[in-house]
Amino acid sequence: LQLHHSGHYSCMGLVRSFMSRSAPVTVTVHGVPLSGVSLSAQPPGGQVALGDRLVLSCTVATGTGPLSFSWHREGSGALMGTSPCLELHHVWDNDSGQYWCQVSDRDSVAESDPLNVTVLGERDPRAGGDT
Repeated sequence: LQLHHSGHYSCMGLVRSFMSRSAPVTVTVHGVPLSGVSLSAQPPGGQVALGDRLVLSCTVATGTGPLSFSWHREGSGALMGTSPCLELHHVWDNDSGQYWCQVSDRDSVAESDPLNVTVLGERDPRAGGDT
């Protein structure tokens, strides 16, 4: 069922050579609360080499759309993204930390468990930047 299936329903049938219609019933489809919000990472486990790409994906097991996504990182008040996936193209040391996604629909909000992202390796000062 979808939300737009709400309405009035009746049935018709032939009873002893006469067409008969049932009394109408009202069907109301309610939204399904969000649940089962989970987070996965590529590479798996959230361990990524310095300078490599990290992709975080947020999935929802149940919920009635439309869904809105937001990405967050521990210690940062800034919104990091609003799609089901968050991609960091070139991770640096300061990208390590806990990440989570939040999903909302018209009626409810749910969060994933946090994922600890670890950037492996150290920045080479010869690679540029500080001089």
